[in-house]
Amino acid sequence: MSDGCAEKLQSLAREVVRTYEGDDGINRIGEKELPSLARVESLLERLLTVIYPGYYGRPISGRSCMETIVAAHLDALFVEMAGMIESTLSFCSHEKLHTPRPLPEAREGENLRALAERTAMDYLGGLPEMRALVKTDVRAAFEGDPAAMGRDEVILCYPGLLAVTVHRLAHPLYRAGLPFVPRMMNEWAHARTGVDIHPGAAIGPNFFIDHGTGVVIGETSEIGARVKIYQGVTLGALSFRKTADGGLVKGGKRHPTIEDDVTVYANATILGGDTIIGARSVIGGGCWVVEPVAPDAMILTHTHSDREGPG
Repeated sequence: MSDGCAEKLQSLAREVVRTYEGDDGINRIGEKELPSLARVESLLERLLTVIYPGYYGRPISGRSCMETIVAAHLDALFVEMAGMIESTLSFCSHEKLHTPRPLPEAREGENLRALAERTAMDYLGGLPEMRALVKTDVRAAFEGDPAAMGRDEVILCYPGLLAVTVHRLAHPLYRAGLPFVPRMMNEWAHARTGVDIHPGAAIGPNFFIDHGTGVVIGETSEIGARVKIYQGVTLGALSFRKTADGGLVKGGKRHPTIEDDVTVYANATILGGDTIIGARSVIGGGCWVVEPVAPDAMILTHTHSDREGPG
């Protein structure tokens, strides 16, 4: 490298570093408490190994003691999760961040580390229930797609199942009030599958997203049992309410409710917190729905409304 190039690069580095200054410098240099994408990815990979043993992680011998293997994973998960929860709560505390949901609260005489360990243990205690839900999703995908040759193919190849599985793992952390981490988990799945599910969405058993690409499910969506949706479906919000100073009103039911046994075909858009799709209904491909739909209905054309579009 010539001296001229070295000087130019040094000057450029100086200019870039100046952009790090100020409140809008968008950097966290030296910040050890903010959860990292690498830690979240590592956590998810180990969780997926527990949920789908033999599919994720290393091959497992049929002579292995599964209890010993799972215990080792749980031990590592507890240490990693407790540390991540402690550092995340500490970060929120000293930064005085506004969070949309109440943070986990310490009990009397409980310090931050003890709170983090209890939160991690409570989360891990829900793994059998999470795995039970995932089993229903695997079954729904296999039974709902005539092209599926077996459950192995569904688990290994279906992006919709991966996205839903990660949501099953992230949702309990969201409900516990932990910020950042559940959203990062779902964004990890979003990047790999094209399916964007907010960790706040409440999703019942036997949920199947066929093909998956372009699906968006908003934070306050509620989805019942045995629901099937196709690629490009949006469960979104209508135009957002604003405060007197022009800011967005946070919270409230903004996304639709989908009752049991509903099918929503490709590229349908369903918007609004007051929009309820009744049980056993079918929403045709490309439909725009912003009003409630009665049970057992079949909507095959656009549903018009004077209400504003998505915000």
